[in-house]
Amino acid sequence: MNVSAQKNARKNNEQVDELAILYSLRNCPYAMRARMAIYKAQYPVFLRDLVLSNKPAEMIAASPKGTVPVIVLANGEVIEESLDVMLWALKENDPQDLMHSSATDEVNTAKEMLALINHFDVGFKSSLEQYKCAKRYKEANIVECREACLSFIDDLEQRLVKHDFLMSNNESLVDIALMPFIRQFAKVERQWYLQSPYPKLQAWLNHYLQSTMFSKVMSKHPLWLDSKQQVIFPQL
Repeated sequence: MNVSAQKNARKNNEQVDELAILYSLRNCPYAMRARMAIYKAQYPVFLRDLVLSNKPAEMIAASPKGTVPVIVLANGEVIEESLDVMLWALKENDPQDLMHSSATDEVNTAKEMLALINHFDVGFKSSLEQYKCAKRYKEANIVECREACLSFIDDLEQRLVKHDFLMSNNESLVDIALMPFIRQFAKVERQWYLQSPYPKLQAWLNHYLQSTMFSKVMSKHPLWLDSKQQVIFPQL
């Protein structure tokens, strides 16, 4: 190896050593949306997959709350909430302008996006959990639980009637933040969902489920505690 190649190899190794560490659970919707943002940012991290019954001591030391996602930056800073992980990744790099920074009123656009995400995180998530439980335990109030979700779903359908994505004709932070939860909703009563009057929402969700991004985000990796394998995600 010549001197130039040695320098490049040393530089690449140093860059890898400086990667943040993301503790993640493959099917957790919060971890899923964090991985989607990191994928969209094309900003690689060390991905450490885990199972909730066996959490790495390193993760608990960094974030005693013990839930995913958790990201530990190279400087030791810890980010513990999925939306904060998404915002961190897209602040580092946002090649597709998911934050709509080119919008005429960037500040208000960002506020609107965050308000909509919070509205769903607080309201829809609670209704969705009740809906899932009603289905799982064959409770008599499943239709009532479904109806509680539909006020949120109606809003998304109307948005998608107006434009291709939830905020505009361009994809945004909102789309990838909400998608994992809409995916869960669609799976509760699959036959009802497929026949439901939400064609725009169905097309929007299928766009993601059939995308290369989603297959990459949902790829299985060895559990870190079993293998100690350094998985770089996404692979650029």
